[in-house]
Amino acid sequence: MVTEKEGEFNVGGKSLYTKTWLPDGPTLAKLVFIHGFSDHMGRYYGFFPSLAARGIAVYGFDQRGWGRSCLSSPKEKGLTGPTSLVLSDIAAFLTPHLPSSPSDPPVFVMGHSMGGGQALTFACDPQYEELVRKVRGWLLESPFIGFSPEAKPSAFKVAAGRVAGKMMPHSQLVQRIPPEDLSSDPAVVKSLAEDKLCHNTGTLEGLAGLLDRAEKLSSGVTKVHQKGVVRAVWCGHGTQDKTTDFHESRKYFEKCLGEVEDKEFKAYEGWYHQLHADGQKSEEFYRDVGDWILARCEAQGGEGGEGEEVAESEERPTSAKL
Repeated sequence: MVTEKEGEFNVGGKSLYTKTWLPDGPTLAKLVFIHGFSDHMGRYYGFFPSLAARGIAVYGFDQRGWGRSCLSSPKEKGLTGPTSLVLSDIAAFLTPHLPSSPSDPPVFVMGHSMGGGQALTFACDPQYEELVRKVRGWLLESPFIGFSPEAKPSAFKVAAGRVAGKMMPHSQLVQRIPPEDLSSDPAVVKSLAEDKLCHNTGTLEGLAGLLDRAEKLSSGVTKVHQKGVVRAVWCGHGTQDKTTDFHESRKYFEKCLGEVEDKEFKAYEGWYHQLHADGQKSEEFYRDVGDWILARCEAQGGEGGEGEEVAESEERPTSAKL
């Protein structure tokens, strides 16, 4: 039976909501997950429980400005800070989960949508090389490397937003993503439309950071420069994604991961943006991710240790269902 826990992660004077899924038996691997724009850790349905049932412990947090980490004040909605703060939060959350000895379970990092772009940016940043070397593999679900044709804003809107962002960085802007563009499952679409935690509100500074990260990824400025730092990469993207660009993901995978020998790109034919919530077929996505992680645990050898709590997170049990 999978154990779900909620908790708090304190970083830089800010308390962020965390959620964890622990296996009932031995922990074979750990997965640190980074969610997307206007998203939170409670929106991944059976994905995380399915991984935990296979021995993969999942750890995630609602990022600054999103989900349950911005409930104290409406002014905190979308208040992510600049990219440097986004990455430092990821580093602080990831560090205590990294292995400290060869007998510890291997650690993987996965990002969805905006979180996928953040994960790639982090993995390619030289200042975090010491941490990146300790990560066994990186997984990307529909990463934001570029807008899909349907969602791409005009050049004028982007330019105007950048100028305004420099003058009023904390000004909020609603950037609604149509729920029907995220999943082909009517129940998921309805749930997204009714979820008050998916507030679709960014700050000009946060939105500019998101665009800058995507631009540097799509142009190839942000890429894997040194062999052996990033050990393995898996990317899954739906061909009918109406939010992030399937073709940009594949192009990045082919042109910017040349130093990574262990890599796999899977095109999900006809699927939408949320591979984890695209109807009954999402079970295939669950299996693909779990199989890829466990195959690298077998290659590394050993079963790892039992699921343990991390001192930096004060966690409490929850019976909440996804």
